[in-house]
Amino acid sequence: MHCAPTNTPDIDLAALRERYRAEADKRRRPEGFAQYVEMDAELEEFLEFEPYEEFPERAPLTDEVDAIVLGGGFAGLIAAGRLRQAGVEKIRIIDRAGDFGGTWYWNRYPGIQCDVESYTYLPLLEELGYMPRNRYSFGDEIFAYCQQIGRHFGLYEHAVFATVVNAMRWHEDESRWHVTTNRGDDIRARYVVMCPGPLNRPKLPGVPGIRDFKGHSFHTTRWDFDYTGGTPDAPVLDKLAGKRVAVIGTGATAVQCVPFLAKYAEHLTVFQRTPSYIDDRGNRPTDPKWASELKPGWQLERMQNFHLGINDVYAPETVDLICDGWSELNRNIQARRKAEGWRDLTLEEFMAMREEEDYRAMERIRARVDSIVADPAKAAILKPWYRFLCKRPCFNDDYLPTFNLPHVDLVDVSEARGIEGMTETGIIAGGTEYPVDCIIYASGFETTTDMRRRYGIDVIEGRGGQSLYEHWKDGFRTLHGMSIHGFPGLFFTGYVQGGVSGSITQMYDQQGRHIAHIIGEAMARGGGTVEPTAEAEAEWVRTTRENLMLDVGFWQSCTPGYNNNEGLEVTRFTIFGEPYGPGYDAFDTLIREWREKGEFAGLEFGPAEELVR
Repeated sequence: MHCAPTNTPDIDLAALRERYRAEADKRRRPEGFAQYVEMDAELEEFLEFEPYEEFPERAPLTDEVDAIVLGGGFAGLIAAGRLRQAGVEKIRIIDRAGDFGGTWYWNRYPGIQCDVESYTYLPLLEELGYMPRNRYSFGDEIFAYCQQIGRHFGLYEHAVFATVVNAMRWHEDESRWHVTTNRGDDIRARYVVMCPGPLNRPKLPGVPGIRDFKGHSFHTTRWDFDYTGGTPDAPVLDKLAGKRVAVIGTGATAVQCVPFLAKYAEHLTVFQRTPSYIDDRGNRPTDPKWASELKPGWQLERMQNFHLGINDVYAPETVDLICDGWSELNRNIQARRKAEGWRDLTLEEFMAMREEEDYRAMERIRARVDSIVADPAKAAILKPWYRFLCKRPCFNDDYLPTFNLPHVDLVDVSEARGIEGMTETGIIAGGTEYPVDCIIYASGFETTTDMRRRYGIDVIEGRGGQSLYEHWKDGFRTLHGMSIHGFPGLFFTGYVQGGVSGSITQMYDQQGRHIAHIIGEAMARGGGTVEPTAEAEAEWVRTTRENLMLDVGFWQSCTPGYNNNEGLEVTRFTIFGEPYGPGYDAFDTLIREWREKGEFAGLEFGPAEELVR
């Protein structure tokens, strides 16, 4: 079924460019990610609060394994599963959470839902023989699916939950990593795979007085149902009756939970620095007939189609399988090019066309706000003035109508570049104090802070005590984005220096397979060390930076946010890392051919050792 382009309005391109520039400038802060406060002893309850499980004390672990996987979300589940398939049996998975799931364990706030279609986002669907219940899955189903992956690969017996790694040190005399934790563990391993995911550590805005507020407060990633009432499965927030509630943040999380808060709180005030792109959700149950007719390989095909729809441009007559807001821009470009007879375009002509279609699509989104929000003043505040993908697009059918309710206020803090302060009883914005009983931080995750804060591990030391954070102080230095010279047997998943797919779980599987292949080879050679040579690492760094897959001008022009490192140094330590320029498919071909050659070019294997059994 072909997906029709959307109808978009005419625009004044020059005027919009100037408006976008002005809107970005007034939100840009010189301190960059330093505007977010680190969770010190006075704020640690935001991170340490465990609302879902109770864990008894246990004896510290001092065992030795072949491989440790740090993280039990999708990245860790896939990496551990691929290691098991590669014959690496003696593994240990460590996670702060009380179960598998990663962000889907912690985030159980009301309304939580995947904003990418389930058939593209949930990994390994064909491998596990699973079909999501809805086109866009809700959080409880995704969490349960993570548990199902854990059972499928037999990972529960290898997992250590409710455990926080505080240091990782390479011991040269033992050729082992020592991984120590807050539970007194000192686990030794030949290989360590880092799978923290980009959304693992909640962040807080560095608002003056944040420690002074005496009311109740929590972060959305640690939702306090004891305070609000309800449960993750039945979010009836009846304990908010008579309460004045504030939400700080208007990204994907707030868009989903704000309608529920408005339903139960006596008064709700939403504080917004930058409005989100909000399009309709239009969720629906999975069609059994459609599912029954799918052919083997359907999910990879769909992942690839989604990736093209976001990052590239469809070739002539390509069918848009996704057909939602993520692929709208390329769908519209394809329709326009078809109407023009697919004439040849220079790069400059194509980029000009793309820019115009981008502005037209965003103008449609702003018109949608006017069609839903009755109060013109609120509607004006809710309109996004930036290019598509400058901020993560959101899809929700209930968020915008919520601002038509008389007990819901919207406070624009863009002029002051954020909230001005807090008192014991409220929030100060625009010189006005707003008294509240509860503050809910929908302020996102540590995706733009420095690497130590993102990983949440104070010490990662390789050969000779070299710090990973010092090694990366001027940017990532890796081979294929997954291993590092001077850090034997240490591997990385996520956005570092590799291929970036539109489907993050597709990228995790690509990385998990590659890492498992290398560790499997090291084990086959007797379990010795493996690491890149200095020359191979330097060559990959040069290759990556000479072909950086970042439209720097685009990101620099965007409104500040985690996608562009708060508008500062957009080529360093952004959420996307340093992507391989030729693209995800080219990178996948490169590392697949590298594996098929069997030469393990650029890697050094140490002498064999007695294997752990």
